[in-house]
Amino acid sequence: MRGMSRRALFAGSAAGATAALLPAGPAAAKARAGAAGCANYRARYHFTVPDQWKNDPQRPVWIDGEYHYYYLYNPDYFTGGTTAGTAWRLATSTDLVRFTDRGIAVPKDTTPNGDVWSGSAVVDTGDTAGFGAGAVVVLATMEPVEDADSQAQYLYYSTDGGRTFTHHGTGPVLPNPGVRDFRDPKVIRDEERGRWVMALAEHTKVGFYHSRDLKSWTYAGGFVKEGIGVLECPDLFRITAEDGTAKWVLGVSANAKASGQPNTYAYWTGAFDGSAFTPDAADPQWLDHGWDWYGAVTFEKRDASGRVDDRVRHAIGWLNNWDYSANTPTIDTDGFNGTDSVVREVSLKRAPSGAYYLASRPVPALDSYVSRTVRLGDLDVDGTRVLDYRGTAYEVSCEITWDRVTGAGLQLRRSGDGTRHVDAGVYQDYAFLNRRTAANPDTSGKWQESRSPFDPAARRARLRILVDRTSVEMFVDDGRYVHSCEVFPYLIDTGLALFTIGGAAVFRDVVVREFTV
Repeated sequence: MRGMSRRALFAGSAAGATAALLPAGPAAAKARAGAAGCANYRARYHFTVPDQWKNDPQRPVWIDGEYHYYYLYNPDYFTGGTTAGTAWRLATSTDLVRFTDRGIAVPKDTTPNGDVWSGSAVVDTGDTAGFGAGAVVVLATMEPVEDADSQAQYLYYSTDGGRTFTHHGTGPVLPNPGVRDFRDPKVIRDEERGRWVMALAEHTKVGFYHSRDLKSWTYAGGFVKEGIGVLECPDLFRITAEDGTAKWVLGVSANAKASGQPNTYAYWTGAFDGSAFTPDAADPQWLDHGWDWYGAVTFEKRDASGRVDDRVRHAIGWLNNWDYSANTPTIDTDGFNGTDSVVREVSLKRAPSGAYYLASRPVPALDSYVSRTVRLGDLDVDGTRVLDYRGTAYEVSCEITWDRVTGAGLQLRRSGDGTRHVDAGVYQDYAFLNRRTAANPDTSGKWQESRSPFDPAARRARLRILVDRTSVEMFVDDGRYVHSCEVFPYLIDTGLALFTIGGAAVFRDVVVREFTV
């Protein structure tokens, strides 16, 4: 995806809106922070850019016992604004919770082609490209002439373990065939056929290309999906389900708001023969149903020895949305704009219907950073029950059971007078996350409540909710559905409450955990 200057056009309406949007944006946030006596909106346990700007995650790769996480970074955001363009910055981690900044790895403006957009890095263990065994090769999009049919794929390589990269000339390894959208290469190794495979975003198509050496690419086929907007940041991987069935998954970032669907990561399970992807169903599923999990990537899970677990993938997404990407208090209070979701573990499961889906949970290593646990036990609720807990960054989990209710859930980051909060729970036949009564980046007021399917006949719902200073991520029923969104509550809004609508419920095993990372 483009580093900074592109903006998507959205249409549609939000449901469940019941109150006016509170003032948001840097100026209002700075005033709120000052009133709270603390000018710090930086997340406590989510990855944030050290300074300036970040957007798209780039698929992390495993090198020398560490995950190398690259992401689009604009070091000139404050002086050049949205036209200053992006480089690739690097952070490393052994557990995907604590990251160490390593600075810029793939620089911008070192060739006439300008800044560097999204793509992917691979470790060339077999020296297919000729840079040496174990060289790290990056394929990334660049656009030498803005707003022309010049988006093309360029190659950078590293011989120092992925820390610094050199451009392989100034010409593209995959030129533009004369189309406007031609970007975000995702490269994987096809060991069975002894070649590399690239998935490339081409407007409403994902194109597939082959190469023996990462330098010369041949078109092999494509997968077309209309009706969910322009496709970006494709993803392609094989995963084994809990029942032993192996499936290929094709994913894309897409803005489907106009059709009443999410603006996050759409995916299909199916089969891939090296050239063509055949989906199990025509319509996609969504790895996140919130408003703010974009440009997401998945990547291999490795153990300490580097072995790959083919039953699990990791995933990370940008906690923002191009519709309001600059509307964050962190610019004024902390000098940066850019936060990611927690890293997830993603596994393939089979539904009672026989269809396969991806389930998510926060990476288990997060458990190692728990600094405080508050066990509140089983709580009876009929109406609203304010809990004896206050915090701005925590995880809360529970199972809600009932005989008859219309809805039930939690009020997060609740104000003292109860007028401001983020609501998370279930209502009739859907799960929801509603940020309307808390300050948030959507000044249009359209995108306030996200929804996903829920079966009320179950009469129970399992919720695990990650709350941080500028975000909420809700995992429903063991991660079958996830909702992620940005929120900017007043820093003095630290309350937590439980609620029911139209009946009573029991909130079982309510546990709050805080983290120190």
